[in-house]
Amino acid sequence: MPTHKFIVIDDDSNGHPLDLFCVPKHYEDDLECILVPAGLINDRIERLARDILRDFSHEAIVALCVLKGGYKFFTDLLDKIKTLNRNNEESVPMSVDFIRLKSYVNDASGSKIEVIGGDNLENLCGKNVLVVEDIIDTGKTMTKLLDLLNHVNPKCVKVASLLVKRTPLGIGYRPDYIGFEVPNKFVVGYALDYNEYFRDLNHICVINENGKKKYAVKK
Repeated sequence: MPTHKFIVIDDDSNGHPLDLFCVPKHYEDDLECILVPAGLINDRIERLARDILRDFSHEAIVALCVLKGGYKFFTDLLDKIKTLNRNNEESVPMSVDFIRLKSYVNDASGSKIEVIGGDNLENLCGKNVLVVEDIIDTGKTMTKLLDLLNHVNPKCVKVASLLVKRTPLGIGYRPDYIGFEVPNKFVVGYALDYNEYFRDLNHICVINENGKKKYAVKK
């Protein structure tokens, strides 16, 4: 269970109108609303960085990025940690590694979860691992990764996820650090994609039906 507070966005939240923020022209007809503006994301990540540094104290961390969606959150989180390291009396040594997980086809979670790039996880033996993910949906993908990590005997594993989605399909898994808890809607932006589109959107937005149809995988 998470040990820190997080921001909860209610199910009845209508988000923010698109015309109050800057959205790429090519996505204007494909989005329902802005759920989390970029500025709020940035500030929340800074607080997560502070919590992580406080918990690990001066012990070294291996930050494990879950690609592809996690790369933006990973980069921004590590930038915040590096800034805090420069300005605090105590700092945390940090190295990075990467893994890719595949579980989505269109807007449905696939029945098969594919783990890519896990060949070098043995290097994590005896180390403090911080897994950095963009979103926890059902929790099945993350529990699969954690099982894989536990086989290489790390010193400890903690998970930071920018988003956790409330879904009836969830298995009850909760990461250690949560940015925002969001409704059961398909969200895109801030590197979260819909069939590889919308990663270039700064805000976290709810995709509409027009967007799903336009960018659906052609069979």
